[in-house]
Amino acid sequence: MTNDPYPSRGNKDASIGKNPGQPIGNSAEMQKTPHVDTAGKPGEPFLIGDTMSGGYGKGPDILHDCTIAVNEGEIAVIVGPNGAGKSTAMKAVFGMLDVRQGAVRLNGRDITKLTPQARVAEGMAFVPQTSNIFTSMTVEENLEMGAFLRRDDIQKTIEQVYELFPILREKRNQAAGELSGGQRQQVAVGRALMTQPKVLMLDEPTAGVSPIVMDELFDRIIEVARTGISILMVEQNARQALAIADKGYVLVQGRNRFTDTGAALLADPEVRKSFLGG
Repeated sequence: MTNDPYPSRGNKDASIGKNPGQPIGNSAEMQKTPHVDTAGKPGEPFLIGDTMSGGYGKGPDILHDCTIAVNEGEIAVIVGPNGAGKSTAMKAVFGMLDVRQGAVRLNGRDITKLTPQARVAEGMAFVPQTSNIFTSMTVEENLEMGAFLRRDDIQKTIEQVYELFPILREKRNQAAGELSGGQRQQVAVGRALMTQPKVLMLDEPTAGVSPIVMDELFDRIIEVARTGISILMVEQNARQALAIADKGYVLVQGRNRFTDTGAALLADPEVRKSFLGG
């Protein structure tokens, strides 16, 4: 990323993320799901939704030849106007709607036909915008629920989440539903990290929070990327999100309109005028 204000992001520490090739749990679905090894294009990103077209059920296509990708340890941000298909594109990558044309590949393997549950077992974690925590459970119980696929000792990962989000350690025994909006989002991200993912997908992580909390969440997201985890994020706060992005995607009506580094998109006069308020 040009003029990267976080140069130390190249110094990876894979303690939170899962090591490549290390299995996550022994889910029955992972064992039952047939998996075809399909080589991706040489040099393609770690995760790619390649020229995806599709929609929900038997409805019309919402995505049209849309491509979204992210490299290991980098942050990719999807922005655009309301109704542009941003969240739909992310859900397509996670297997939550039918991809009728195109493909989704993770580390060169075709995962287009895998269910979302099987994709979690493959190393993907998804944090929806709403209903992303168990409100009646404590903070620590939420984190424990995030490790449902694991069969190893999860305490070390819990400690890593508390180091990333210190306020959660303080409120570990408090019901998650009693927390502020920003703290709930920290619980949601922490719960996703308990799977030790290779890819963390965030749908509007700063929705409804104050600018100060938004900045804090973005700082934590940068820290997660520094560990080597790929971040794919949908954001309405486009200017702030692109400022931390290695790659940015501007979608309009389910199609790629602009694709470039976050810095280049911020500097593009047409992008600034049409999508960033000048």
